[in-house]
Amino acid sequence: MVHSISPLGAIHTAISLVPVVAGIHGFARYGKIDAATRSGKIYLVGLTLSVITSFGISSTGGLNRGHAFGLLVLLVAFGGLFASRPTFLGRLAPYLSAFGLSFSFFLSLVPGTNETLTRLPPSHPLADGPQSPAVLAVLLLWFGLFIVGFAAQCWLIHVRNKGVVRASTRST
Repeated sequence: MVHSISPLGAIHTAISLVPVVAGIHGFARYGKIDAATRSGKIYLVGLTLSVITSFGISSTGGLNRGHAFGLLVLLVAFGGLFASRPTFLGRLAPYLSAFGLSFSFFLSLVPGTNETLTRLPPSHPLADGPQSPAVLAVLLLWFGLFIVGFAAQCWLIHVRNKGVVRASTRST
């Protein structure tokens, strides 16, 4: 079941690769998606543009679950961005921020995985829909990587906070 791709679909696909590349770069270089870095800013802008361009694409002719899912991904990403700002969250803030931005990255892989596996290779796609075993297996892999990655981020945040606490107690 090969689906053709519209010109807007091709543009949307190209734009959607930007946050994936920026997110991978942020994880590799900084251990997280950090909105204060160039890759973090590119991630957020690319993710936003990806969701916006998705609204021009619809197999049903109107708004669908995919569009709502895109908005959810944006809410999670920007929730993670703003979680680092309130002081009342205290030591929890960096953990919530890391969770939001990392989880938004994982969520953005869900439609991308489905679309990729139901379209490639063009002559005989690996999957025939979102419930296909191939799609579910890859999503399970992504989820496992998210869990491991988030645990690593939490450990790094803990280690950094521990160092800050020790340094501040020494100076007093």
